[in-house]
Amino acid sequence: MKEIWLIDDGEVWDEVKEHVKDAIELGFTGVAVKKEFMELARKLGNIEVEEAEIFRIRGAEDQERVVELSRTAGRIFLSFDNWKIIPLENLIAMKGNAKIIPIVSDAEEARVVLTTLERGADGIAITPRSRDEMRSFRDVVEETESVRLVKGRVVEIRKLGMGDRVCVDTITMMTPGEGMLVGNTAEFMFLVASESEESEYVASRPFRVNAGSVNAYIKVGERTRYLAELRAGDEVEIVRHDGRTRRSYVGRVKIEKRPMLLVRARAGDVEGSVILQNAETIKLVGEGGRHISVSELKEGDEILVYIGEKARHFGVAVEESIIEG
Repeated sequence: MKEIWLIDDGEVWDEVKEHVKDAIELGFTGVAVKKEFMELARKLGNIEVEEAEIFRIRGAEDQERVVELSRTAGRIFLSFDNWKIIPLENLIAMKGNAKIIPIVSDAEEARVVLTTLERGADGIAITPRSRDEMRSFRDVVEETESVRLVKGRVVEIRKLGMGDRVCVDTITMMTPGEGMLVGNTAEFMFLVASESEESEYVASRPFRVNAGSVNAYIKVGERTRYLAELRAGDEVEIVRHDGRTRRSYVGRVKIEKRPMLLVRARAGDVEGSVILQNAETIKLVGEGGRHISVSELKEGDEILVYIGEKARHFGVAVEESIIEG
């Protein structure tokens, strides 16, 4: 998930405090303040706090130093003299494991930073400004979070026996066309719909995704998790039918034995599967956000899927030869 930080290196704590409180209430990732204010900032709320150290990029030499630093640092805040896209592209392509967080001055600059080289920087940072302006930057971060969904064609539907399925209840209300990306492999994931549509027998539960079997992966930002390991408070990713994503958190997980169903689909030359509860309220998402119940799903139906690029090791993408079926 993309991050958004407030960097306030002000000298007067009473002024800094108000900005930090706004950042907390608006859901910012963290705040960076002077070293002597760090502990005071932590006491205001549960938010990441770092020292306000900014690395200036003035030329190729600074760029090389940041690349070297990125191999050991956790997060690097950057400012660019004579702002240019090329240095940021180079850093995104060459950096180590550190998160690159450039300081931006307006919404358009934020959009460029978050989408450069398609992947974009790991987030943005802003300096103190009004609460409404801070909210507008947060909205930009949310709107630029997206994944590329493609149409997959169902090639097999098979009833299985009883299995353990996972319901993920979030602290966020979802709408039709939203859900979570789940699959038996990280390479191929299905958009499983939220229970935001009412049925003849069951009221809607728009905070819930009946996500699949305990072994399945769920996509969370650049990582995957097993459905079975999710716990209250864990971060999850809500995905819309147009690929836009937003962050939420688990409120409760329910694992219960239910009759299960295997769905296998193909997109291009890639094939994947997911195991879902066999019930009419469990739905996949089709083009335009249409919900398709697994009880009505047929071979040849088109559904929205996500094609990953790499195998995973402990949820992280790796360059490795792994075959998953």
